[in-house]
Amino acid sequence: MTSPIPVTIDDIRAAHGRIHANIVRTPTLVSKTLSDLTGATVYLKFENLQFTAAYKERGALNTLLQLDEAARSKGVIAASAGNHAQGLAYHANRLGIPSTIVMPTNTPTVKVVQTEGHGATVILFGDTFDAAYAHARELEAERGYTFVHPFDDPRIVAGAGTTAIEMLKDVPAIDTFLTPIGGGGLISGMAIVAKAADHPVSVIGVEAELFPSMYNRIKGTQYPCGGDTLAEGIAVKEPGGITSGIVRELVDDIVLVSERSLEHAVSLLLQIEKSVVEGAGAAGLAALLDHPERFAGKTVGIVLCGGNIDTRLLANVLLRDLARSGRLARLKIKLQDQPGALFNVARIFHEQRINIIEVYHQRVFTSLPAKGLITEIECEARDRDHLDRLISALKAADYEVSAVELA
Repeated sequence: MTSPIPVTIDDIRAAHGRIHANIVRTPTLVSKTLSDLTGATVYLKFENLQFTAAYKERGALNTLLQLDEAARSKGVIAASAGNHAQGLAYHANRLGIPSTIVMPTNTPTVKVVQTEGHGATVILFGDTFDAAYAHARELEAERGYTFVHPFDDPRIVAGAGTTAIEMLKDVPAIDTFLTPIGGGGLISGMAIVAKAADHPVSVIGVEAELFPSMYNRIKGTQYPCGGDTLAEGIAVKEPGGITSGIVRELVDDIVLVSERSLEHAVSLLLQIEKSVVEGAGAAGLAALLDHPERFAGKTVGIVLCGGNIDTRLLANVLLRDLARSGRLARLKIKLQDQPGALFNVARIFHEQRINIIEVYHQRVFTSLPAKGLITEIECEARDRDHLDRLISALKAADYEVSAVELA
């Protein structure tokens, strides 16, 4: 770096003193099951238990508390369709500071309503975040608002770093932080705390494969950046300037995780920890599951940084994970179009004690002869071995059968 890091450990300690009375002191708890599964000792920091279900409150509150009276009276503005919007709106409302949030016009209604529910004025502008951001900066200049950046601000970084302060206080033995990276605010704060600890603590960042923006910047790669990721909370095309400098200086490595790994991590956290975590919040666990050999024997701290996931999307993720594990399946079976054909197939399902959920008969839109048909049966098994026994039994009865695979 050509200039000193603009946030110190003392800044983060001061931020913690400033905000701790008005945020949730979320627990850092060991997960025995995930530890057994991965070979590391896994501690989870449940930031999804904040009032707005994300760590973003920390940086927002730290920033608001440092505004002078003139700035407070004029109000604050931000561009966000996610957790930053809700964290800023909630604490601004609590402190009596007017807040305006600019969101893209395609922002889901539920997010607009939630942000308005925290007392913010929501302005819908543009089709993209970049357009909303540009409009927010225009309003800042026109109306004298204070712009609160979601990540590229020393006050935001210091607030985010309080997460690590609490983790190391609760579990001094942590020697590795696995931390999601979007714009870089959280990992910057975590890294400053880690490098000031009284023992070596490595800091590994995690990005979605579809949005490797910080990875590209630090490693000099040019991977494409874009797509429909489950981890929309870290889907950032351009990381911050301040945060990139801190990451370059203090973060030990960055790894990328697939959409499939993110889905599996979200599902596991609900099944094992009974905790709802959004895709971005599950990124650290996804990396641990992808690279268990790298972290074996380590004491790993993972921030579950947010829990704001659409319920329909969560249901879809859970069902897809069940399908990949063999608990749910859709089987394509070729039949002859004659009486008793479906009954004979169903009898094999009964013999194997596998539950039929849905049956789809296809006579017309098929490449088979007119007297042939394809039936697709959605079914529920105990596990992959149970499903494999069903498929073997169908093939032994001379049925052509194949499973419909997920991406």
